[in-house]
Amino acid sequence: MPSGDRLNALTNPLMPNLNVPIAPSSLTETSTTVLHSAIAEELAVDIIEGRWKPGDSTTLNDIQDRFKISRTVARETAHSLESAHAIIIKKRVGLIAQPLSEWLSLDTKVITWKLHSNQRKQELVALTELRLAVEPFAAAQAALRAPVETRALMPVLAMEMHKNSDAGNLDEFQQLDLRFHNEILQHSGNDLFSSLSSLVDIIITGRSEKGGDQVQPTKELLLAHEDVAEAIWESNPDVARKAMTEIVTEVSTPTDDEGDNGDNADENGK
Repeated sequence: MPSGDRLNALTNPLMPNLNVPIAPSSLTETSTTVLHSAIAEELAVDIIEGRWKPGDSTTLNDIQDRFKISRTVARETAHSLESAHAIIIKKRVGLIAQPLSEWLSLDTKVITWKLHSNQRKQELVALTELRLAVEPFAAAQAALRAPVETRALMPVLAMEMHKNSDAGNLDEFQQLDLRFHNEILQHSGNDLFSSLSSLVDIIITGRSEKGGDQVQPTKELLLAHEDVAEAIWESNPDVARKAMTEIVTEVSTPTDDEGDNGDNADENGK
């Protein structure tokens, strides 16, 4: 398809405007949220790695003393852990750690905590299996159900991904990659798939962040994205499914060589 035709079919800008100023009144709230989120993660990782054993308890006072934080932040930390079923809170007992089998496995907080722990390799394998179960079918459905504006957008996104990869703009490449996969999930015609968008964002960013600098995407990966995009534009579900399977399989391969703590992550992109 000529690039001019694709662009003429678009009704929305390629990328959203992310330069939205933060109101001064929200800065304190944002800082508090970042703080209790970081502390909740550290405590969750303590449970995952066995330093805080299931059944053992701690108190808000203990958390305040350990992290030198206010009662409000300690309470918000506890609520964050409780919402993921990582702990239960009992009056006159405190915060009681729960076994991982009780945690909400699809909660994005839980996924992030596991990716930042010594369970990183196992979590990446599980997440890859989830992507293989969902994304190829979602791509096939998007080829059939997505509106023309979205179908026209996909080859443009793939082209921009290739362009930024070649230029070494890997942060921009990752943002385009997130957009690419989210568009497919959002326009698959399945509300359950759409609800997995934030989870897939965590998977994609989580695979690269622990290993430091992002690794240049392979040629095969870029071509597979282009194949998915063209198949969606041409309403070819079989090719879309096959190419998306290649993408997820390609990015899963390096996990076999990762250390258990993820220190030696070697990813090819998403």
